[in-house]
Amino acid sequence: MNQVIIDVNKSLNEIPLSFIKKPIIIGGMAMEYYGMRKAGRDMDLIISQEDYHVLSEKYPDNKKDLYGDLGLIINKFEIWRSIALIDYDFFLKDAIDEGTVLIVSIDRLLWMRVCAMEVEKYKKDLGLMKEYYYGHFRNQCYLQEYRLNNPTN
Repeated sequence: MNQVIIDVNKSLNEIPLSFIKKPIIIGGMAMEYYGMRKAGRDMDLIISQEDYHVLSEKYPDNKKDLYGDLGLIINKFEIWRSIALIDYDFFLKDAIDEGTVLIVSIDRLLWMRVCAMEVEKYKKDLGLMKEYYYGHFRNQCYLQEYRLNNPTN
């Protein structure tokens, strides 16, 4: 099992937090899951509207509003019902099922970084993601053919 999943599950069990729908890991933990960089200290999740209502009643003093994106800060977790007012269902598309949690798809993670690219940290993440795409999706036969035909490059 991936270390990110182990760490998130351990932290979820310490509180304990439970969900109606599986939370989706986003942010730095998703970057680490894909092997692009180490995560920071917090753990970012997207949750369903139903889960947000349950948790916001349980933790009324932990609410956060970031330009209309409602969330909760609970221990290490930043838990959001939306990012840029886009909800759980958008981030659910092609998410990777890891048992108790989901990992945001690489394409949705890229979208998140593009939306925040004014921030230097996220601009750097875009460079890391570009290299990830090249490393995982470039046609290696084409690359080898190019290198044979262009030995000085």
